[in-house]
Amino acid sequence: MSRAKLRRMRVAAVIPARLASTRLPRKMLREIGGEPLLVWVYEGVRRCGSLDEVVVATDSEEILDFCKRRGFVARMTSATHRSGTERVHEISTVIPADVYLNVQGDEPLTRPEHIESLIGVMRTPGVAVGTLKTPAAEIDINNPSAVKVVTDSAGRALYFSRATIPFDRDGASPVYYKHLGFYGYRKDALDKFVRWPESSLERSERLEQLRFLENGIPIYVAETPFDTVGVDTEEDVRRVEEILRGLQKSEVRLQK
Repeated sequence: MSRAKLRRMRVAAVIPARLASTRLPRKMLREIGGEPLLVWVYEGVRRCGSLDEVVVATDSEEILDFCKRRGFVARMTSATHRSGTERVHEISTVIPADVYLNVQGDEPLTRPEHIESLIGVMRTPGVAVGTLKTPAAEIDINNPSAVKVVTDSAGRALYFSRATIPFDRDGASPVYYKHLGFYGYRKDALDKFVRWPESSLERSERLEQLRFLENGIPIYVAETPFDTVGVDTEEDVRRVEEILRGLQKSEVRLQK
């Protein structure tokens, strides 16, 4: 069969969105830069032209109603899910796709380029799980809220940690990479994830992706130059608003 007749990979992007966050209450509807956090994420994802579906997966009637008013596609999912990955898995049982993307709902600086890079990882045959990294800004290197990742020579994750990895014992000044909250999964990987119990490293670091590594599923990591700031605290809100103001000023200058 010619390449022209090969079926195109179908990709669904899922944005898990809980309202009952602990560190920053109701953060998904928290206004940042004039719009609720969820709007920034959804619009950033929707600008990618390579997606077949973009859906918000929530357990909140309030978020569901908000999405309907804004014209966003959204589905109710179980309130018993313990992670965004479990919520994405539920969506995978009702929306058919070759690849499911998990775009964490607290990433207001999401860009189409993030989504394209992640899709690129998932186009590689044999890749069951993919994610993104970016060179860590100085402010994030020792910040436990910014997850770091180290990879092997083939781009597979060796480990994710809230600690500063690698440890610079002899002043070698390594490049530190921050893990970004974007994942790609094949359906089989999602099915396995929900069958496995919470792993010990996952429990220690509070990082659900470690469940894949502890069970022998490699995670392939693509690099992007576009950093993001996950919103978990009031400090994160202020940092994102400052970045957004800078971006808006740049757009104004370009339009003149």
